[in-house]
Amino acid sequence: MSAVLNATHLGCSITCKDLAASLAFYRDGIGFAVLQTYDREGKMTAAVVGAGQCHLVLNQDDGKLGWDRIKGQGFFLQINVAAAADVDSAAARIKAAGGTLIDEPADRPWGVRMFQFRDLDGFKMGVSTPLAG
Repeated sequence: MSAVLNATHLGCSITCKDLAASLAFYRDGIGFAVLQTYDREGKMTAAVVGAGQCHLVLNQDDGKLGWDRIKGQGFFLQINVAAAADVDSAAARIKAAGGTLIDEPADRPWGVRMFQFRDLDGFKMGVSTPLAG
């Protein structure tokens, strides 16, 4: 039997067709803070955004695999928040920033309040919190 992995967190990095637009969406639409940006030859190539212990690296796509490819097929990121009010306010922020929800915030039979949305590049994400039980 092998030893159990003692991981401390899971990092995630996604590619963006328009890094500046995606950075604005994650900052203004979802509520992440911009923690760091990376430039190459005077142009932003990546950014780290975060909220609490949740960090995400946004990278400028170079287009080598095609601009119209489907990104994130079969991939889902779950953002866990502290309270039901945080779920509802996140949904309102995303809609106010022009984002589209897949579904509205609702209490689910498996004991969470959540909603799902897609970011500007089509990555599917959710925001949830456990229901008080």
